[in-house]
Amino acid sequence: MATPPPPHGPYPHAQPPAGSYPQQPAGPYPQPPAGPYAQQPAGAAPHQPPGAYPHQPAGPYAPQPGHPAQAPYPYAQQHPHAHPQQHPQAYAAAPGCQLCGAQPAVQATVRGHQGLLFLMRFLSRRGMFCRSCGLATYREMSAKTLWQGWWSPLSVAITPLTLLMNLGPRSRFRKLAAPVGGFGPSLDPGKSLLRRPEALLFLVPMALVVLAIPTLFVLGAFVQGAGIGKVPTLAVGDCVRNEGDWKDQDLEVVDCGSADAEYKVTRRLDAPKDECADGELLADLEYSPDKMTVSCLAPAR
Repeated sequence: MATPPPPHGPYPHAQPPAGSYPQQPAGPYPQPPAGPYAQQPAGAAPHQPPGAYPHQPAGPYAPQPGHPAQAPYPYAQQHPHAHPQQHPQAYAAAPGCQLCGAQPAVQATVRGHQGLLFLMRFLSRRGMFCRSCGLATYREMSAKTLWQGWWSPLSVAITPLTLLMNLGPRSRFRKLAAPVGGFGPSLDPGKSLLRRPEALLFLVPMALVVLAIPTLFVLGAFVQGAGIGKVPTLAVGDCVRNEGDWKDQDLEVVDCGSADAEYKVTRRLDAPKDECADGELLADLEYSPDKMTVSCLAPAR
């Protein structure tokens, strides 16, 4: 003979169909007799003494007749992982400074340059830097570039470009917050770049150059106004003395009666067919009034 199915189907935890529970009589219920194991009326739910089921609370989740005991919080049973705990490695940590491990940090490249006669070195430090380590690296490499980067012909142009390129990382470092955390202490940025001794080796020559430019303009105007170094204009009949050689003439007008007079201007070659007499020398074009004609110079004695 086949075994009949359970009253509520093959699943003991399924809800019974509607109307399967016996109707309770209306009106006040009789009080159970005193004593822990008093006889109960037929058909009534057995009275459970206090403490018989310490894990079954009273109230709406109390066991019903013909039903197995249910947990007081069925939602937690049905959804044991409704609020799973986050794993500590669920989110990857942001990268920290490569020198001290502190955060926040930023990716940057700080450059340097060295020049020595015909040799040059291009230096760089690349990686993640916090505010303190980044400023310390920038100031160190820029200070060395200020006094090591000028000693080759091409380095004169490369060094200023290197210093300008370092201004970008410097601005990014200054925008970071103070470093926190890390596996070691951060680098000390030290004094600012312009307050370091290396910067004086650059600032002093630059200051001299800046002051020398207007000084040269003033000196040139004074010399031109005083006529110092001005080439004289020769006229016919003037006597001159040559302080240089004839390939690089340095003629000076002197008195024809003095002992310094060496040559006398006899004529000026105005026409293309004109020529100086034998034994006469030719003065440079710069000594003529129009800078285009040649003067003939004959020995004064």
